[in-house]
Amino acid sequence: MSDKNETCLISGTKYSGIGGQAVMEGVMMRNGDKYAVAVRKPDGDIIVKKDEYTGVIKNKSLYKIPIIRGVLSFVDSLVLGLSTLNFSSDIYMEDEEKKDEELPADEVISIDDAKKKSAGEGALNAVIMVVAIVLALGLFMVLPYYISQLFAGLVKNRIVLSLIEGVIRIVIFVAYIRLISLMEDIRRVFMYHGAEHKCINCIESGRPLNVENVKNSSREHRRCGTSFLLYVMVVSIIFFAFIQTPSKILRVVLRLVLIPVIAGVSYEFIRAAGRSTSPVIRALSAPGLWMQRLTTSEPDEKMIEVGIRSVEAVFDWREYLRNNFTDGAKDESDSQ
Repeated sequence: MSDKNETCLISGTKYSGIGGQAVMEGVMMRNGDKYAVAVRKPDGDIIVKKDEYTGVIKNKSLYKIPIIRGVLSFVDSLVLGLSTLNFSSDIYMEDEEKKDEELPADEVISIDDAKKKSAGEGALNAVIMVVAIVLALGLFMVLPYYISQLFAGLVKNRIVLSLIEGVIRIVIFVAYIRLISLMEDIRRVFMYHGAEHKCINCIESGRPLNVENVKNSSREHRRCGTSFLLYVMVVSIIFFAFIQTPSKILRVVLRLVLIPVIAGVSYEFIRAAGRSTSPVIRALSAPGLWMQRLTTSEPDEKMIEVGIRSVEAVFDWREYLRNNFTDGAKDESDSQ
């Protein structure tokens, strides 16, 4: 990573409010209640879906309460993330399936059958989401606790034992990321993840959104979900080091019950990191940026084009540059 890129990330940036995630062969960008998913089809065309997502809770005042807004935002990210991931997968696989088989000309699917199919897919997605959450809780919250208990005979201090548990949790997380990165599909998702970050960093550093400028932007961002997950683990170390109980069963229960609170606290830090210019906040954000080097890769130009299409579907970056950077209007011509 060049010094220029690091400068774009750390200084001279202004908060835009947009965020997103990588999906299968594409990028999702969200700006307030609006979101767009851009996916490159196997034939090379880019398809863009625009829609609105108002959240699982319609009472917007709850999103202004610290900690609680973090929990709600985390749930929203899971719901919207799964939905857009399914959309991108369907788009990509649809063309692949067309290559293998074609429906008979006289085959017609009734409205009732279509509704049943949609309801069935929705139920299946809900089950998959629940199973994934349960497995994640077991792998990253419960398993580290039981592994740390292997050291209980050697370490009598419960605070030290909790610190060991936290280190084990982080090691498992890093190992998991490294393991899934060996899969070809995941490697491409990580490249699109890099494209997402680069697009956001490009406009937040005051440069017109074009392929060349995006290529020269950093692929690390302080508001990334990877950083959030890392700080969930760090905050959990602090929580469990000071919240102690002699009951082993209760210790496991607390690790599950306190997850929403831990997620809420972690969200507040990530939220502050995305807006703050404080050197202290930047220093505390550094481990999250390092972790992103595992979950982002350099995208190619076609991936960057997809990211740009997704941004432009929900965000007027030209107006943003004019309003936030003195040379924004002057540099607009560079993007043509």
